[in-house]
Amino acid sequence: MNSNNLYVIHTGTIIEDDTLTLEQLCNACGAPTDWVISLVDESIIEPDGGEVHSWRFSGDSLVRVRSALSLERDLGVNLPGIALALDLMEELERLRAQIKVKCPV
Repeated sequence: MNSNNLYVIHTGTIIEDDTLTLEQLCNACGAPTDWVISLVDESIIEPDGGEVHSWRFSGDSLVRVRSALSLERDLGVNLPGIALALDLMEELERLRAQIKVKCPV
């Protein structure tokens, strides 16, 4: 395998004590600022802080924005659809965790 076929994979743990500004969130996700603001308007992510310049986002917001970008880019899902899909995906994950606790393999 040559070096042109290698992909960088980032792994890690989201630390909830750290928060991101709007600019940092956009840079981390490669998303336009106005698109992230539209995610806030649709309640897909919820920042702390009242004014746009004082917004702070959690690690969960970072995960949701990246997932939202994938849904839009890969499947052409619109913002209301993204909100629904992310909520359903989180519910499915929660239910799987419950099943895993009740019925360990």
